[in-house]
Amino acid sequence: MEFQKDNTFLSGRLKSVTFAVKGAIKLISTEHSIMVQFSLGILMTILGFFCNITPTEWLFQTLAIGLVMSIEGLNTAIEKVADFIHPNYHERIGFIKDIAAGAVLFAALTAIIIGLIIYVPKFL
Repeated sequence: MEFQKDNTFLSGRLKSVTFAVKGAIKLISTEHSIMVQFSLGILMTILGFFCNITPTEWLFQTLAIGLVMSIEGLNTAIEKVADFIHPNYHERIGFIKDIAAGAVLFAALTAIIIGLIIYVPKFL
Protein backbone atom coordinates (compact mmCIF):
# COMPACT_ATOMS: atom_id res chain seq x y z
CA MET A 1 0.00 0.00 0.00
CA GLU A 2 1.53 3.28 -1.10
CA PHE A 3 1.13 6.44 0.95
CA GLN A 4 -0.38 9.32 -1.01
CA LYS A 5 0.72 12.74 0.15
CA ASP A 6 -2.03 15.34 0.43
CA ASN A 7 -0.69 18.51 -1.21
CA THR A 8 -3.68 20.73 -0.45
CA PHE A 9 -2.90 23.15 2.34
CA LEU A 10 -5.94 22.82 4.60
CA SER A 11 -6.67 19.10 4.33
CA GLY A 12 -2.94 18.32 4.48
CA ARG A 13 -2.59 20.30 7.72
CA LEU A 14 -5.69 18.68 9.20
CA LYS A 15 -4.26 15.23 8.45
CA SER A 16 -0.96 16.25 10.05
CA VAL A 17 -2.74 17.42 13.19
CA THR A 18 -4.72 14.16 13.26
CA PHE A 19 -1.50 12.14 13.11
CA ALA A 20 0.02 14.30 15.85
CA VAL A 21 -2.99 13.84 18.14
CA LYS A 22 -2.92 10.07 17.53
CA GLY A 23 0.78 10.06 18.40
CA ALA A 24 0.21 12.04 21.60
CA ILE A 25 -2.58 9.67 22.65
CA LYS A 26 -0.36 6.65 21.92
CA LEU A 27 2.44 8.18 24.00
CA ILE A 28 0.21 8.97 26.97
CA SER A 29 -1.65 5.65 26.88
CA THR A 30 1.25 3.23 26.25
CA GLU A 31 4.52 4.66 27.59
CA HIS A 32 5.04 4.62 31.35
CA SER A 33 7.62 7.40 31.35
CA ILE A 34 5.20 9.70 29.52
CA MET A 35 2.38 8.66 31.87
CA VAL A 36 4.52 9.77 34.82
CA GLN A 37 5.52 13.06 33.17
CA PHE A 38 1.93 13.75 32.09
CA SER A 39 0.65 13.06 35.62
CA LEU A 40 3.30 15.36 37.11
CA GLY A 41 2.32 18.03 34.60
CA ILE A 42 -1.32 17.78 35.71
CA LEU A 43 -0.33 17.91 39.39
CA MET A 44 1.86 20.97 38.79
CA THR A 45 -0.97 22.66 36.90
CA ILE A 46 -3.34 22.02 39.82
CA LEU A 47 -0.67 23.33 42.22
CA GLY A 48 -0.33 26.43 40.03
CA PHE A 49 -4.02 27.20 40.47
CA PHE A 50 -3.84 26.45 44.19
CA CYS A 51 -0.83 28.76 44.67
CA ASN A 52 -2.21 31.44 42.35
CA ILE A 53 1.02 31.72 40.37
CA THR A 54 1.61 34.79 38.20
CA PRO A 55 1.20 34.86 34.42
CA THR A 56 4.98 34.84 34.02
CA GLU A 57 5.25 31.82 36.32
CA TRP A 58 2.55 30.10 34.25
CA LEU A 59 4.61 30.73 31.12
CA PHE A 60 7.73 29.17 32.64
CA GLN A 61 5.81 26.26 34.15
CA THR A 62 3.99 25.53 30.89
CA LEU A 63 7.25 25.73 28.96
CA ALA A 64 8.94 23.36 31.41
CA ILE A 65 6.12 20.81 31.22
CA GLY A 66 6.06 21.02 27.42
CA LEU A 67 9.84 20.70 27.24
CA VAL A 68 9.93 17.56 29.36
CA MET A 69 6.99 15.95 27.55
CA SER A 70 8.47 16.78 24.13
CA ILE A 71 11.96 15.47 24.91
CA GLU A 72 10.46 12.38 26.55
CA GLY A 73 8.45 11.76 23.37
CA LEU A 74 11.55 12.14 21.20
CA ASN A 75 13.45 9.80 23.52
CA THR A 76 10.69 7.20 23.18
CA ALA A 77 10.75 7.54 19.38
CA ILE A 78 14.54 7.11 19.31
CA GLU A 79 14.29 4.02 21.52
CA LYS A 80 11.56 2.49 19.32
CA VAL A 81 13.55 3.10 16.13
CA ALA A 82 16.72 1.73 17.72
CA ASP A 83 14.90 -1.40 18.93
CA PHE A 84 13.36 -1.87 15.48
CA ILE A 85 16.71 -1.59 13.74
CA HIS A 86 18.60 -3.74 16.22
CA PRO A 87 16.31 -5.70 18.62
CA ASN A 88 19.20 -7.39 20.45
CA TYR A 89 21.58 -5.58 22.73
CA HIS A 90 24.25 -3.66 20.84
CA GLU A 91 26.82 -1.33 22.39
CA ARG A 92 26.25 1.46 19.83
CA ILE A 93 22.47 1.28 20.18
CA GLY A 94 22.89 1.43 23.96
CA PHE A 95 25.08 4.52 23.56
CA ILE A 96 22.42 6.22 21.40
CA LYS A 97 19.67 5.36 23.88
CA ASP A 98 21.77 6.67 26.78
CA ILE A 99 22.29 9.99 25.01
CA ALA A 100 18.56 10.33 24.36
CA ALA A 101 17.83 9.52 28.01
CA GLY A 102 20.42 12.11 29.03
CA ALA A 103 18.50 14.73 27.07
CA VAL A 104 15.39 13.86 29.08
CA LEU A 105 17.41 14.21 32.27
CA PHE A 106 18.54 17.73 31.27
CA ALA A 107 14.93 18.72 30.54
CA ALA A 108 13.66 17.20 33.80
CA LEU A 109 16.36 18.92 35.87
CA THR A 110 15.50 22.22 34.19
CA ALA A 111 11.82 21.68 35.02
CA ILE A 112 12.66 20.86 38.65
CA ILE A 113 14.72 24.05 38.97
CA ILE A 114 11.90 26.11 37.46
CA GLY A 115 9.43 24.46 39.85
CA LEU A 116 11.65 25.19 42.84
CA ILE A 117 12.08 28.82 41.80
CA ILE A 118 8.31 29.20 41.46
CA TYR A 119 7.06 27.23 44.49
CA VAL A 120 9.69 27.38 47.26
CA PRO A 121 8.99 31.09 47.97
CA LYS A 122 5.26 30.37 48.13
CA PHE A 123 5.73 27.80 50.90
CA LEU A 124 8.31 29.72 52.96
